[in-house]
Amino acid sequence: MNKVLSCSEIVEKLDEYIVGQDKAKKAVAIALRNRYRRSALDPSLKDEITPKNIILKGPTGVGKTEIARRLAKLVSAPFVKVEATKYTEVGYVGRDVESMVRDLVEDAIRIVKREQSEKIKDRAIVNVNKKLKDLLYPVKKLQKPENMETADFKRDFENAFDAGIFDKDMVDIEVNEKPKQIDILATGGEINIGQIMGGIIGGSKKLKKMTVEDARNHLLEEECDRLLDHDTINKEAIYRAEQDGIIFIDEIDKIAAKKNNGQDVSREGVQRDILPIVEGSTVNTKYGVVKTDYMLFIAAGAFQISSVSDLIPELQGRFPIIVELSSLTKDDFKKILTVPQNAVTKQYIEILKVDKVNLSFTDDAIDEIATLAELENDEKENLGARRLQTIMENLLEDVSFNADGSKEIALNVNGQFVKEKLKGDLNILDFKKYIL
Repeated sequence: MNKVLSCSEIVEKLDEYIVGQDKAKKAVAIALRNRYRRSALDPSLKDEITPKNIILKGPTGVGKTEIARRLAKLVSAPFVKVEATKYTEVGYVGRDVESMVRDLVEDAIRIVKREQSEKIKDRAIVNVNKKLKDLLYPVKKLQKPENMETADFKRDFENAFDAGIFDKDMVDIEVNEKPKQIDILATGGEINIGQIMGGIIGGSKKLKKMTVEDARNHLLEEECDRLLDHDTINKEAIYRAEQDGIIFIDEIDKIAAKKNNGQDVSREGVQRDILPIVEGSTVNTKYGVVKTDYMLFIAAGAFQISSVSDLIPELQGRFPIIVELSSLTKDDFKKILTVPQNAVTKQYIEILKVDKVNLSFTDDAIDEIATLAELENDEKENLGARRLQTIMENLLEDVSFNADGSKEIALNVNGQFVKEKLKGDLNILDFKKYIL
């Protein structure tokens, strides 16, 4: 773990983005803190302690995925979200369940590579700028005034380059053409044809014309890649995936079928395929062998048709913590619209500001939107917080369409505006309230 947070601090961080669901936040906070506690133990005892996996049970749109994703982001932990239904026909047309572990390792590689790139970025920038200066200087030297000393010209050239004056000039640089990446599954792991062929023939190079600015970005990526120690990165990434990785298995309820159902055999087969991964096994990846024993698995599902008890007992036993998330209320919707850093209203205010629309929302407008969201979810399909996206799009459809940035527009959205724009939906719902 890169950051050590207490359980209460973890919950506070999650509160910045997710409204309510205190039980779920508490459960994942304890799971994350327990990783730190485990890391401080004697190795002989540490190996005996495995994460207590969690099932988040609740309707769609109440924050199950967001809780897991934000948890991983808090500590830069490798994270992957998979859907259990993707493995429904494994052996026929579905994905290999081990692919979730390989995807997790890929995310760990990205995290570690990004961290290491930051450390060597300054050195890489110096090398890249030297390459670009060597390309530009002979061309610019041809334009040197006859009466100007070479030393003075070179000094002026260096200063102009550092100031970005030449950023829009065109240069020809050599770029590597990487072989096409084709992953095929083999027994025990993956084989990447592109990597193999690239290793044999070394790839190919060609000259490409681009601006100095674009060339700098392109060469910086190549230079960072050249300076990085990939063996160390792979080793660290595997360690992170094993010790800090979080795998979020969504729609697990879809493979927990009721008994006497014709699809039970297929769905139970998927559960049995997932079981070894959750129990702890080794998976071969192109970066090395990865153990899943200490990864944290968070499963989620609505469980409207089936229940957690419909999962096979072995899999149930590997998810000892079951947390039920509650449906969102009007008060929850009001908080979602205003409190989080990425609140829906804040998003619309910022995106429409690009076209010079100064958007604002009154308290009674927020109240009307929250009321409508709760009624829509009660009367129709319960979409949770996703219902707000539909309402906001309908509410601001004309504004978004007509805004073109040609003039400043001030729009104060109040309760009356909401009622007029969405009166069709409101009338339908108000009418339904009187049907017994």
